[in-house]
Amino acid sequence: MDRLFLLASTLCFLLAVVRSVWSIRAGVFRPGQFNFVAIFAGFILQTAFLWMRGQAVGRCPLTNLFEVFAFFAWSVALIYMLVGPAYRLSLMGAFTAPLVLAIQVFALTFLSDQPSVARKLVNPWLEFHASMSIVAYGAFALACVAGLMYLLQERQLKTRQLHSTFHHLPPLTNLYAAIIRLLWLGFGLYTAGLVAGFFTGEPLPVVKMSFAIAVWVFYGIILQGRYLFRLAPRQVATLCVIAFTTAVSVLWGITFVAEKLPT
Repeated sequence: MDRLFLLASTLCFLLAVVRSVWSIRAGVFRPGQFNFVAIFAGFILQTAFLWMRGQAVGRCPLTNLFEVFAFFAWSVALIYMLVGPAYRLSLMGAFTAPLVLAIQVFALTFLSDQPSVARKLVNPWLEFHASMSIVAYGAFALACVAGLMYLLQERQLKTRQLHSTFHHLPPLTNLYAAIIRLLWLGFGLYTAGLVAGFFTGEPLPVVKMSFAIAVWVFYGIILQGRYLFRLAPRQVATLCVIAFTTAVSVLWGITFVAEKLPT
């Protein structure tokens, strides 16, 4: 039953993508209320799915990889809802919707959703570790989106081939500021989640923690590289895309809050 909410949410994001693609191909792109309403509706349906699943498993719905990706998609939509209206109603929605759509289609199509055993005693540190880490991924995803928007606008300026979308992109200085804010937000949340992992009272998987620390170091280098290596805004935007691609590839490293099924 709860999967129906996730399917309905996926349809909402699909509508936003179709509308954006149609308007861009027609050369009459106009960011406005439709995409925002579609994404907002999708977000509400995502929240309903997570709430129902949480009630069913008796804890934060992060008990398998399917739920992790569903939670990740929700986190991306959440951070999008929290950014300023200047970004929500700009081309960012046209970039965010396909990302969320791809995550949810992947989860619904390729990931197994095995039921988990309800945990009587919830480990708050483990739940905090997992949830904060994935919400941080949402901020990193939006930083990647802003980075792609920055690179797109810069390329159009250099080639002097201005598409209709150009006039709906925030100024480069604003985009760069948004990238940095999103990076700091994600880095702070990820740091909190990573530290919480050491207080769970459970054995730490060496490989998973190594990947998690590597992601943390990568983003720390990007943030400090602006000063230590004098990275240009374009380089920061490019590294945001590379870092997010790398981070998603090790998303499996987030420790589930599930117990093993009885044999």
